[in-house]
Amino acid sequence: MKSVIISLIVMSQVLAGCAQNDSASRRVELLDSQWHFINEDIKGAEKPDCNTDNWETVSVPHDWAIKGPFDEEVDKQSGIIKQNNEKIATEKTGRTGALPHVGVGWYRKTFTVSDYQRGKKVLLSFDGAMSQPQVFINGKKVGEWKNGYNYFYFDISQYLQTGDNLLAVRLENMPYSSRWYPGAGLYRKVQLIVKDEVSFKHWGHFITTPKVTEKLAIVNIKSKINGSGDRIETIIKDVKGNIVASNTSEAKKGNEFEQSITLNNPAIWDVETPNLYYAELRLYKKNVLKDQETVRFGIRQIEYNADKGGFILNNKVTKFKGVCLHHDLGPLGAAVNKAALKRQLTILKDMGCNAIRSSHNMPSVEQLELCDEMGFLFLAESFDEWKKPKMKNGYNLFFDEWAEKDVVNLVHATRNHPCIVMWSSGNEVPDQHGEEGVERARWLQEIFHREDPTRPVTVGMDQVEATMKSGFGAVMDIPGLNYRVHLYEEAYSKFPQGMLLGSETASTVSTRGFYRFPVEQIKDDYNASKQQKEAIYGDTYQCSSYDMEYCGWSNLPEDDFVLQDDKQWVIGEFVWTGFDYLGEPTPFDQFWPSRSSYFGICDLAGLPKDRYYLYRSRWNTRDETLHILPHWNWEGREGEITPVYVYTNYNSAELFVNGLSQGIRTKTKDKSKQHRYRLMWNDVEYQAGSLKVVAFDEQGKAVAEKEIHTAGKAHHIELSADRQTITADGQDLSYVTVSVVDRDGNLCPHANHQLAFNVTGAGRFKAVCNGDATSMEMFHKPTMKAFNGQLVVTVQSNDDAGEISLLVNGEGLMQGEILLQTK
Repeated sequence: MKSVIISLIVMSQVLAGCAQNDSASRRVELLDSQWHFINEDIKGAEKPDCNTDNWETVSVPHDWAIKGPFDEEVDKQSGIIKQNNEKIATEKTGRTGALPHVGVGWYRKTFTVSDYQRGKKVLLSFDGAMSQPQVFINGKKVGEWKNGYNYFYFDISQYLQTGDNLLAVRLENMPYSSRWYPGAGLYRKVQLIVKDEVSFKHWGHFITTPKVTEKLAIVNIKSKINGSGDRIETIIKDVKGNIVASNTSEAKKGNEFEQSITLNNPAIWDVETPNLYYAELRLYKKNVLKDQETVRFGIRQIEYNADKGGFILNNKVTKFKGVCLHHDLGPLGAAVNKAALKRQLTILKDMGCNAIRSSHNMPSVEQLELCDEMGFLFLAESFDEWKKPKMKNGYNLFFDEWAEKDVVNLVHATRNHPCIVMWSSGNEVPDQHGEEGVERARWLQEIFHREDPTRPVTVGMDQVEATMKSGFGAVMDIPGLNYRVHLYEEAYSKFPQGMLLGSETASTVSTRGFYRFPVEQIKDDYNASKQQKEAIYGDTYQCSSYDMEYCGWSNLPEDDFVLQDDKQWVIGEFVWTGFDYLGEPTPFDQFWPSRSSYFGICDLAGLPKDRYYLYRSRWNTRDETLHILPHWNWEGREGEITPVYVYTNYNSAELFVNGLSQGIRTKTKDKSKQHRYRLMWNDVEYQAGSLKVVAFDEQGKAVAEKEIHTAGKAHHIELSADRQTITADGQDLSYVTVSVVDRDGNLCPHANHQLAFNVTGAGRFKAVCNGDATSMEMFHKPTMKAFNGQLVVTVQSNDDAGEISLLVNGEGLMQGEILLQTK
């Protein structure tokens, strides 16, 4: 029997900590405002007497590089990218986003701890700092970390003084240390935690549910403590605040309490119903309350079982319909913003996506919180590099000393999130070759198992032939294949687990609103000369949105669709990528000014590309999808062949050009893989006017239609917000899509007007992005050209409630205005 069974009956969400002033025994303060920053390596900057007159005042999270400017010389890299099957060294520009992230930055902040006294413990906790942070209190070094993506903390009690205290953080991004834009600075939150010496350890709780049925769940809570507490009281509440269970325990082994609490008629956490609970935990010593924390968690059961169908969530076989996401937020850079993250996830949820892979980094706590709340499965990744280098100054420099510490912190900081169903110990690491690599894979996996025995571990493997020979793939709990669709069958036959995961798939490249003729498959050749590439792509440095272009190592979406649909042992996929990201402008990383990726299902502004609807037609089983491409403005192509594709969840449809039928097309397995998933009319001759598609149900009845029109002259500007009302907290965002349209409201798909933005009232202009990977315009300036008729303006709230007005102007266009509300 070919099966490896891993029963994981898990549990919980994030350790939310207590709210500020949650109890007299603990205080959590967010250190977000009144930081001073300078992008220089200043000797003595950690000292209280350092002159900061020319330092910038910023708020944290902060990315010092996102305001640019873009520069061809920033981190210009020359070499061979082995993952891309390159044979010769070439010079790459824009690979890390062409933004000024390389160098040293200093952050300083003055703070007081008025409630600090003997018997108290003060922690300083970072969710991430890019990169190689060194932390100082009052001029004395407290400690350091190396990994810019990981969570870390220090006990700073012994460094504090009465009155003002100075916190200083030195960060340094080295050249040749990243393969994409890493961001720069204190890009995630920083917290100060004041508590008793007798207290819960930081990230010290671990909640699991070892038994789950419709009628009851057993909630197991392990809590590690500092000092000599002798009792824990626990109250479990549902999301409405109702008490559903409680317990008191004095059972302690060493420094750890363990509780098992029965919860009747549990509300299960699932991708469709992401129900959550709160465990309020109180630690006592001799009846004196010493510490209190609240942990949010979920009740769920997961299992990986080849005989039962692969990944099983709450007794139901579930395929991963996932995407990979880099951590940058486009025009906001790496600085975490929960509203921006939620917008991404909302767009993906509508597509039918049910899973996220953090690529290739530890995820932000905010992203995990949202995935818990919105019902996304999560593959939490750790490293892009082990001992063998990809980048000269990459993580290989720190692996031996820091890898175990990084894995421990990753697991402890995030293991209570019910969304996390799998860990990844690496991505495309060169260590896939040889016996040493096998031992490293086993070593890392054992650390994950030791710290969390409830979830399996994978690695994104691109050297699949090597992993079949070396035994590397056989070691992993779940073998993850990055591309290499032609090796799936062989890998399945040789690996003992009985299942495979598409840990990274497709890498199809496209540009929103751009189409190349004739329509044909283009497989990028990384070893072609610049002249050969320009003969194929021209000088636009854009990829066609017919979704027929892909990288030399990868494939078109349908190659993965077939495996997902026809092979039970393929348990899902994570598409590269959900959104475009800064850096890695493949296939144009030798062509300035390309400076961001083309892989995304959505562009850098968050606008869906055509490919979004191809995935939506498969993944969103609730809502109708009927999408036509390309646009129908092709002056000068009259009478020329202009293929029309329709992405739809219906099986057949009829196409009309100016009322004249172009015939019915039906999805079929008898032709190409594309014919199985796309409806294609490859012989349509362009005529200006209307393009209409009528879709049929299984009985041949017309049930839906869509029509697009040739747009006339650009006339006015239309505005549409993703959220009309936002929170007056100084952080919340509204994303406003700006479209240049004709008199009748049809999008003008070639419009590239220079637009200007003016925000007044209870908000402010934050950023703008048009999705053009070659644009050199700065995101933070209130002007930008429309790209293929559209762009997105980000508006941020102030602290006061009221009305916000966004006014958009462009030469020769009637202006557009939208009113937003803050509450």
